[in-house]
Amino acid sequence: MLEIIQNNIRVTVDDAGFLTDLDGWTEEIARVLAAGEGISELTVEQFDILRSLRSYYRKHSFFPIMRAICANVQQPRTCVTDKFIDPVTAWKLAGLPNPGEEVNNFRSWEPLGY
Repeated sequence: MLEIIQNNIRVTVDDAGFLTDLDGWTEEIARVLAAGEGISELTVEQFDILRSLRSYYRKHSFFPIMRAICANVQQPRTCVTDKFIDPVTAWKLAGLPNPGEEVNNFRSWEPLGY
């Protein structure tokens, strides 16, 4: 486990940078995680996506179909890749647990028709 400290906020993440405490997530922690991914600012639309990911995970306990997340926040079906580069980055910034090696290694979503 690693500890990130930024702006007097202490965040504990696993070796891949995923938050270790699902319930400890806040928008400020999302900003700290985003900075670690090279994202300097999170927009209202991005926070809508992150909250929707968290809600989906709490209900289903697994990685969602991203088009469903985009539809839920009334954004274009490519909203996750448009706003976060890839779905795993969005998952990470949402403070969700590491989705596992299979998802982490699969960074090209184009073959799925996304």
